[in-house]
Amino acid sequence: MVKFYLEIYILKIRISVINTHGVQMPKHIVSGLKYLTAVELIRDGFSQKDIAKILEMDRSTVSHYLNGRNLSWNSIEVAEIITNFCSKDFLTLTYALLNDAEKTRIIIKTCSKKKYQAKVEDSCIGCGLCADTCLMNAIILDDLKAEIDAEWCCGCFMCGDVCPTNSIKISEEKNGS
Repeated sequence: MVKFYLEIYILKIRISVINTHGVQMPKHIVSGLKYLTAVELIRDGFSQKDIAKILEMDRSTVSHYLNGRNLSWNSIEVAEIITNFCSKDFLTLTYALLNDAEKTRIIIKTCSKKKYQAKVEDSCIGCGLCADTCLMNAIILDDLKAEIDAEWCCGCFMCGDVCPTNSIKISEEKNGS
């Protein structure tokens, strides 16, 4: 049922991403998100070849992006705005635009400016709703208890929204702690 509502929400976003001329803009926004991701990956020491493989793009396209060619600056501005959305909106909009869970995970993990701590309390009953809902694949069930990998948690709290026992606690890390 949760996935049904998520799909409806994503569909509404897809329909509403239209510019003033009635032309759908998702490809341009996706280009902006990929550009921002490529820039961050370069800063993290990845080569253009690695970035092309990670983002499943032509190496020449990565080169053009990083040199400011073949990309609308408006697309970059819109992408920057999207990366500053709350975590849930950034995640769901990116997934709606890409319709690719793995690329969404990479873009969210690379472009997110915040880190989160996640804790699952002992009241967890191991139902798995949280793991099924997590678009970041940050949750696994181990011995009938959810475990959250903070490295992949984007802080969207969609898992907590579906938890029947309210066992999930997520907090933003402050000053790297």
